[in-house]
Amino acid sequence: QVQLVESGGGLVQAGGSLRLSCAASGSIFSINAMGWYRQAPGKQRELVAAITTGGSTNYADSVKGRFIISRDNAKNTVYLQMNSLKPEDTAVYYCNVPKWGKDYWGQGTQVTVSS
Repeated sequence: QVQLVESGGGLVQAGGSLRLSCAASGSIFSINAMGWYRQAPGKQRELVAAITTGGSTNYADSVKGRFIISRDNAKNTVYLQMNSLKPEDTAVYYCNVPKWGKDYWGQGTQVTVSS
């Protein structure tokens, strides 16, 4: 089992910044990718960004140039720096770790961007 604990959500005005963190614990050996998803009300959960152990990254088109994903392998922690936030970024953000064909999820953290 992999446990994921997120932090860093909140309320911010449009144009502002937030930084999300997700710490993994438990059966963390053989973890490669770590990522962030989000789900807005009435919408499907979507990939925001992902990063491999080697540092390769992947971003949704809607956040490219504004969000930066990074990770500290020694701390088994992944970060999401969110800049130039827009109201459409409002959602619950979930940390995700795929391992051996199973997806592990954090509890989610609310990000609300006011206009």
